[in-house]
Amino acid sequence: MQLTDSEIATLIAEAQQAMAQAHAPYSKFTVGCAILMDDGTIHRGANVENASFGATICAERSAISSALSQGHRGLKAVCVTNASETKITPCGICRQVIYEFNRDVPVICTNQRGDHMVLTISELLPHAFTLD
Repeated sequence: MQLTDSEIATLIAEAQQAMAQAHAPYSKFTVGCAILMDDGTIHRGANVENASFGATICAERSAISSALSQGHRGLKAVCVTNASETKITPCGICRQVIYEFNRDVPVICTNQRGDHMVLTISELLPHAFTLD
């Protein structure tokens, strides 16, 4: 699925706004995510750290959980950003969660300046776990 330049720019801006809501007192590594659903809605998520590091939730899973809990289905695109010069990609757990909802979804990986690359989730997770 091809995204328009306008869709990419909108998702980057939304992810950057979401990043401002991150709770990262331990790592100081703030992450924001914006996801576009088939119905055109955009949902945001931010990383939420916890002193018990295993209880931390990533921005991508936060955004997906928010959309699903509000009844939205059909993941069309994912954008993830951070406050560094590195164009970040989703972590392994987030890749698996994203793959669960769309095996071909484009993932916009960006940095604080908005520099980006677009990869599909299948490119990021070529041997995903499935029950097929």
